[in-house]
Amino acid sequence: MHHLDCKKDPTGLITKLRMAEDKVTLLGFWGSPFALRVKWALKLKGIEYEYIEEDLSNKSPLLLVYNHVHKKVPVLVHNSNPVVDSLVIIEYIDEVWKGNPLLPLDPYQRAKARFRAKFAEDKCMGAIIRTFFTEGKEKEKVVKEGRENLKTLESALEGKKFFGGETIGYLEIASGWIRLWTQIVEEIAGVNVIDAETMPVLNTWFDNFLEVPAVVSLPGIN
Repeated sequence: MHHLDCKKDPTGLITKLRMAEDKVTLLGFWGSPFALRVKWALKLKGIEYEYIEEDLSNKSPLLLVYNHVHKKVPVLVHNSNPVVDSLVIIEYIDEVWKGNPLLPLDPYQRAKARFRAKFAEDKCMGAIIRTFFTEGKEKEKVVKEGRENLKTLESALEGKKFFGGETIGYLEIASGWIRLWTQIVEEIAGVNVIDAETMPVLNTWFDNFLEVPAVVSLPGIN
């Protein structure tokens, strides 16, 4: 958290957010999968919020004050208090608004969900993104690594529709955007990462997730 300096608030936005009791505001960017995570969480919880689109080439005073360390989106502002980092924000949302829990209630299952979310981000998506910056045999190696990691993620489904059972939760929100990005990577980089033949369970899981009304209703999801 950061002390808010109104001298750095030429537009008056920070002051307005301070005055609004129980107001929820999200600072994001249309192309950010991390901001998309937070939108999904808010939608699933049924939380009304104000959305402010950031121009990352000309960051607003609001963003520079509320996330003065990293100066990145997303930032959730609740009761004038900023919360940063998408996974931290999702957990904050789940703790503040108790209805429709996203994380499992059992502490061990919560720990597993957090570990798998981190694995999906670092190992699965990390390898997929690297395909943009490699060529030839190195690209083949990176794609193979990404597919192996995705198979590991797939095994965690253990025959269930979603990681938590019949309803989507924290791990879906944390890693559901991987499908959207792999489609882009596959088209631009000319590689095959996920397919129904080699990863039938994971492929079905992505399809099920992207058919959830709260997910598909957001702009840019189709």
